[in-house]
Amino acid sequence: MKKVVVIGPESTGKSTLSDMLARHYNTVWVPEFARGYIDNLPRPYEKDDLLRIAQGQLATEDKLAADVSDVLICDTDLHVIKVWSEAKYGDCDPKIMQLIAARSYDLYLLTYIDIEWEHDPQREHPEPEERKYFYQVYRDIVINSGVPWVDICGGYDERLQKAIKAVDKVIFDRA
Repeated sequence: MKKVVVIGPESTGKSTLSDMLARHYNTVWVPEFARGYIDNLPRPYEKDDLLRIAQGQLATEDKLAADVSDVLICDTDLHVIKVWSEAKYGDCDPKIMQLIAARSYDLYLLTYIDIEWEHDPQREHPEPEERKYFYQVYRDIVINSGVPWVDICGGYDERLQKAIKAVDKVIFDRA
């Protein structure tokens, strides 16, 4: 089984693209665990919650991967938690860093900031300069990952076609 990660700044269509790709390939996708976790907290999240979120993300990924034979689509990976922690708290728990180092993926689809920002109480960086900054952070991550990656931009249909082309080429070795 191969794993594709849709990664990028907030409000760049990651969940939408993950869902569309899963439908196209008749597979499942791993939702962002943080969203449900934070929605169910009776208080604002804290730095210690990030490790629990990371562990929950991986547990969900492992559970869903057990029923997949060819390709699993992941809406984010733990790099998102690392970036989030560093932006909000100035560092990242070494345990999260160890979890990142222990995981491998086969393709990153990096979502660009050309999708209009949608307000959501869990989103924290709506300003264009912030969105550009975080896009560059994620771009550096995928460039340095050693994993094939593709920039995904444009409208939703264009994004889907670019993503399908990348998955077909990298994961299924189709031109």
